[in-house]
Amino acid sequence: MTDAILLAYKEVENSMERFTLLLQSHVETMGAAPANSPEQVFRLSQGSKAMRDSAMIYLSYAKYVAYGMPETEDLVQDELQG
Repeated sequence: MTDAILLAYKEVENSMERFTLLLQSHVETMGAAPANSPEQVFRLSQGSKAMRDSAMIYLSYAKYVAYGMPETEDLVQDELQG
């Protein structure tokens, strides 16, 4: 693929990682505050996990495309290390 697509993939990957870490931190902060509803904290916690899992699914395909749709996962790893 083009360098622009690969760069965009890496930017999205970094952004999603940052987003999910910040969201998880927010859940932990809310859980530690007694004023917050346990139900609300639980729902946000579940949503945070779903967001993380969904991001991983989407990013796995984006990675596959960004690295030129290689035949095997080994070729993707070679690209990452090279």
